[in-house]
Amino acid sequence: MSLTVDIQFKRSSKIYHQGPISLINQSVEVTKSGKIPPGQTEIPFELPLSPRSSSKTLYETYHGLYVIVQYSLRCDIKRSLLAKDVSKLQEFIVEYRPSNGETDEKKAVKFEIRPETLQNVRDRARIPQFLVRGHLDSAVFPLSKPLTGELTVCECERGISSIELQLVRVETCGSAEGHTKEASEIQNIQIGEGDVCRGMAIPVYMVFPRLFTCATTIAPNFKIEFELSIVIIFDNDHLVVETFPIKLTRN
Repeated sequence: MSLTVDIQFKRSSKIYHQGPISLINQSVEVTKSGKIPPGQTEIPFELPLSPRSSSKTLYETYHGLYVIVQYSLRCDIKRSLLAKDVSKLQEFIVEYRPSNGETDEKKAVKFEIRPETLQNVRDRARIPQFLVRGHLDSAVFPLSKPLTGELTVCECERGISSIELQLVRVETCGSAEGHTKEASEIQNIQIGEGDVCRGMAIPVYMVFPRLFTCATTIAPNFKIEFELSIVIIFDNDHLVVETFPIKLTRN
């Protein structure tokens, strides 16, 4: 039985792939050679999840676009000379236990979106006068609970086609060539369809996907961080985006 834990890095801006960094790679013999009787045979085993001294810590399972943290077990059955060996590879999920110690203070994050607050706008002439106010219930969210808040379209001189929430991962990879920071969308949820009523509070609610998120991680060779984007699409197909950094925890 072999236990392997790898962190893989991939970079999109160049044809580049950094080989996996192995946190654990160990093998153990779970039973001596002999015959397995017909029927179902169970062979109990255990392997410690202890990182190498150079790693000092283990990280949660995470399936990103440029950073992948993967835990897997491989079972090899050596058979007689004339029979083919049998192998099976199985990934398993690792998560931190929720912390019972200090928790991050839950403080609402208020926001106001209007043309003057937007950054990196190319064609301001297509942006109508509008005002959107709201809040996120916190900037720190436990992964076991949804992201919540609300927003209100106070005024808008054009019609609105859609209001959407985008969960974005920001992955930073390090190598001898330097660091690369890449942002990519994890999921998109529509919270308002059509020309929503003015002055009506719209709930903000998003459940975090299991494998594509993890606790915000700052490691020597990589970072995994997250952002929430509020996207407003007008009836002329022009859109505006307001982005908020958020922290995910296991608290």
